[in-house]
Amino acid sequence: MPDGPGAVPDGATALRAAAAEAGRAPSILNSQPWRWRIHGDVLDLYADRSRRITSIDPDGRLMTLSCGAALHHARVVLAAAGYEPAVTRCPDHGGADLLARVRVAGPHEVRREDATNERSIGRRRSDRRPFPATEPVPAETLMALHSAAAAEHAWLHRIAPEQVGFLATAEESAASIQDRDERYWTDLHAWTRRSHGSGEGVPPETVVSPAERRVPLRDFTLDGESLLDPGYGDDRYAEYLIVATDGDQRVDWLRAGEAVSAVWLAATSRDLAGSAMSDVVEVPGARALLAALLPRRGYPQLVLRFGLDMQQRRPPASPRLSAGSLIDIKSGSRP
Repeated sequence: MPDGPGAVPDGATALRAAAAEAGRAPSILNSQPWRWRIHGDVLDLYADRSRRITSIDPDGRLMTLSCGAALHHARVVLAAAGYEPAVTRCPDHGGADLLARVRVAGPHEVRREDATNERSIGRRRSDRRPFPATEPVPAETLMALHSAAAAEHAWLHRIAPEQVGFLATAEESAASIQDRDERYWTDLHAWTRRSHGSGEGVPPETVVSPAERRVPLRDFTLDGESLLDPGYGDDRYAEYLIVATDGDQRVDWLRAGEAVSAVWLAATSRDLAGSAMSDVVEVPGARALLAALLPRRGYPQLVLRFGLDMQQRRPPASPRLSAGSLIDIKSGSRP
């Protein structure tokens, strides 16, 4: 550990690096609704309610899920650096916005999976283009994704081919309801009209115009502005996975976000392209349709769409806020 006045313990340095890299996590409309605070050897994760998208997330469920994805990213970075993270989720003290407290519990023996997951953080993209795959996702790959979710106290339901029509119905139902909501359009315009240099939102460089596919996706183009070539795919072999939890409380939402991150990184490392479908869980009626597809009682938290990555070029990375704007470092130890 460093010596001398003002030296920062190695663990604290690792915590800051983890928080910085966690900024690459997926979030609803790329809102990045998290803040980190470092007190000595403690890293606290807070929800930033000023970045909650109220029309689609009135109870903060998707905000919390997004924060869970950032938490898992931070855990991955710590493990890859040789630190064992100890996480307290939804602590009793610290206020409603404190979602997790992370400490370095000791050394961690770095596994191949740790290094692979860390590399996948930088490779992962939200790819909304129709997948051009000419073959299905291998069964062993799907099994690995199920295991990744289970390790985070969530579970996946693969939507079977005969259920895909029900997913399309849920998607269309959600779109029909949101299309009539003026607040929704205000929020969507606000989060899609930002330049790539703003560091947030869904800019034209990352979206495609609506295309023929089995299950429609949210149309981010609004006025038809799209700078991403959709390619030649049709989503014929897309896989749709419902991320579900047994409960529907704040800690379940956080766990669901950790599972989303774990599954997406596992998918990326296995050369799958993917994107999230949140509109089907934003509207209560559509979410209820998804719940009816589950094989047991559970709560759908998000739908992930994956396919073999056969595009010649990856889409650009989503813009990111600077680490300095999301991390507060407090001098001294926690009171």
